[in-house]
Amino acid sequence: NNKFEQDFYNHKGKNLEEIKKKYPLLFPENTPDSIWIAKIKDKDEQELYKETQKLFPSFSNIEKELRSLFQYITYYNPMFKVPDIITGLSNIDYDYRVIYTKLLVFISLDVYLGNEHPFYSDFPSYIKQNNISERIVIDVANAIIDSQFSPLRNRSFLAKMIHEGKKLYLLDLYLPLKSDSIKIGYTKQKYDWAITNEEQIWKYFIENKLLYSTDTKLNKRFLEEAPFSKFYLSEDRNSPGRIGQWIGLQIVHSFMDNNDVSLSDLLVKAEEEIFKNSKYKPRK
Repeated sequence: NNKFEQDFYNHKGKNLEEIKKKYPLLFPENTPDSIWIAKIKDKDEQELYKETQKLFPSFSNIEKELRSLFQYITYYNPMFKVPDIITGLSNIDYDYRVIYTKLLVFISLDVYLGNEHPFYSDFPSYIKQNNISERIVIDVANAIIDSQFSPLRNRSFLAKMIHEGKKLYLLDLYLPLKSDSIKIGYTKQKYDWAITNEEQIWKYFIENKLLYSTDTKLNKRFLEEAPFSKFYLSEDRNSPGRIGQWIGLQIVHSFMDNNDVSLSDLLVKAEEEIFKNSKYKPRK
């Protein structure tokens, strides 16, 4: 693991040329050195750096988790190339917690300081509940999984749910020891709500004829990051966001339980076909 933040903030810019050689991908051409020096000396950035060092003076525990993750990924994809790990800061840009290219994984440590950290006091709770170090390996796994999928052509709500369900199914295989609620990023309470209400959720989707709808408003309501899913019922606040992804995972599990299909076949199989052969029945 290369700790870019230590190399960058520790030496007041005296080693700038050295760092540029060590991390060429992090230094866009034509950016003058003065910009980097100002960044190194910036008070807020120095404070962010200090806080990350308190929590991550070393990265060895998380590195162990990442090594195990890479072993699982390689087991299922022998062609997978293990990337270099670089840690750094992103000014708490939680949309870019982890950036993955085939050669490296860049992890923004300042997004993982703990859900109670004062730096996150203005963040909505559904965001900051995942600003914890236990999520690092999950976010890395998700970034790698996303890179394994082409964009979905089928625009139906059902296809989108199952497409996301395939990704979550891979996450289960790559991180078998992590709890289901932390993997999907739900609190235990909201995860339990999903399990208890699976039948009601499915009934709602069917009765409102949502499965084959191509209305993009459904993305925000049931598939994207949100404090809760939007059924427009008083119960909404108790639900987790992205409930459509979770239902998609249940359909994929049901399909894999009822069909003798390899993982590589699952990944290329059309979503509608998965649904037809899944024999999916929600838990009552």
